[in-house]
Amino acid sequence: MRTIGHTLIFDLEDGCRQKEMSEFSYYLSQSQYRPIRPGSAGFPQLGHYIKLLNPDTLEEVEIGVEGMISVPLDDPGIFLNYWNMPEETAKYKHDGYFFTGDYVKYDDEGYIWFLGRKDDIIKSFGYRVSPYEIERVYKGHADVADCAAIGEEIEKDKLLVVIYVILKPEAKTTPDELQAYGKQHLAAYKSPKTVYLANDFPCTKNGKILRKDINPEMATAKSSR
Repeated sequence: MRTIGHTLIFDLEDGCRQKEMSEFSYYLSQSQYRPIRPGSAGFPQLGHYIKLLNPDTLEEVEIGVEGMISVPLDDPGIFLNYWNMPEETAKYKHDGYFFTGDYVKYDDEGYIWFLGRKDDIIKSFGYRVSPYEIERVYKGHADVADCAAIGEEIEKDKLLVVIYVILKPEAKTTPDELQAYGKQHLAAYKSPKTVYLANDFPCTKNGKILRKDINPEMATAKSSR
C-alpha cells in the first residue's frame, strides 16, 4: 500500500496501491464488500468524511474533476499539529479543513483515483497532468517493469511530459515503440513527448521515487521523435 502525504508505501499483490496519511488514520480503502479495482484508492471509510475541494475557491469539485482531499477539522482522528511548526500547521489546517496536498478524482461509481501530490502534478502548456495516470497506462505494457512520468523543462516555466521506463529482463521494446504506445492509449496532452529507458530510479529509504532527481543523464536510451 502506498500512502498519501507524509506516509508509508505498500504495494499489494494485485498491483493495487492503497493510501493513508500519518496525519490521520486509514480513511480510504478497498475491501471484499465492493469489487476491488487495481489502481484505485477505493472509498472513504464508514465513520469518516472527506471532501474533494478546489483549494483556491474552497468549492467542492464535480465527479471526474480533480480535487484536493480535504478532511474536516472536527474529525476525531486528525492530528493536532506539526511539532513546533505552527506555520506549517496553518498552511494545511484552515477554513475548517485539513488540506492534504493530494489530488484525486471520483469516477461515476464512487471510486477514488489518486492523481498525485500537489508538487507532483505536471503543469504543461496550460494542462495539469497526473503522472500517476500516465504511469498506470504504461504499467499495462507487457514489457514495462516500472516507470516514472515527470515534467522536463525545455525553457523557463515550460515543461514537456516525459517518461522514464525500466524494462523487464529480456524485453526488446524500443523507446520509439513505447512512445507510440502512449499516443495510442493517452490523450495528446498526456502522451509523453520523450520516452527514456533507465536501469533504476533514485528512491527514498521507504521506496518512494525521487522524481526531482530523475534526469536525462541516467537514461540508457531515448525515443527519437
